[in-house]
Amino acid sequence: MAMGFEALRLRLIGERKRLTAEMEQLSRASAASDETREGSPFGKREEEATETFEMEKHLALERGLLDSLAEVEHTLKKFESGTYGLCDQCGQPIPRERLEALPHASLCLKCKVLQARDVKARPSSR
Repeated sequence: MAMGFEALRLRLIGERKRLTAEMEQLSRASAASDETREGSPFGKREEEATETFEMEKHLALERGLLDSLAEVEHTLKKFESGTYGLCDQCGQPIPRERLEALPHASLCLKCKVLQARDVKARPSSR
């Protein structure tokens, strides 16, 4: 591991703790919401729409947290394997400035741009 990467590793460990705490808080809030809803009448469409919106919002938050946590975990594994700071795509070093700005970056800027172009070029499935 290159000198100076230790501070980035510690930032990632802190981020993992924060994301895990947010996941736990989201789960507790969801459980409390389920208890509150239990036994309530569901006859009104407005109530059903609100409930659906809240569920979709909860799922989107959960998905975002899980994705972020997966990125952090992947990066911490790269520290363990000695590949931190190398692009997952091309294997070239990721510039230090990029890692300082985004410690969980797994692609160099060139490969990230190519990935973004590929995503834009794909036809929509809708």
